[in-house]
Amino acid sequence: MQFLLLYLLIINLISAGVTVGDKLRAVRHGVRVPEAVLLCLAALGGSPAMLLTMLLIRHKTRKPKFMVGVPVILLLQMAAAFVVWRCLYA
Repeated sequence: MQFLLLYLLIINLISAGVTVGDKLRAVRHGVRVPEAVLLCLAALGGSPAMLLTMLLIRHKTRKPKFMVGVPVILLLQMAAAFVVWRCLYA
């Protein structure tokens, strides 16, 4: 359980950092982080921090792929966590 919490903390920090980095590169017209990488980080567990970061820094908020996709990923992850929790602790 501690490993899972540590993993989620790390992947969320990475997701937030990469999102901020992509925003800075966008402002400076630098080499961008591919959208597939951002969505992959969200799918790997970084969706809470990525969604919050996107809203706070207003990055990718006009892209339906992100404004629908990341919340859907988060909801699916929450549903999966609930099912696993119910199986283990019911």
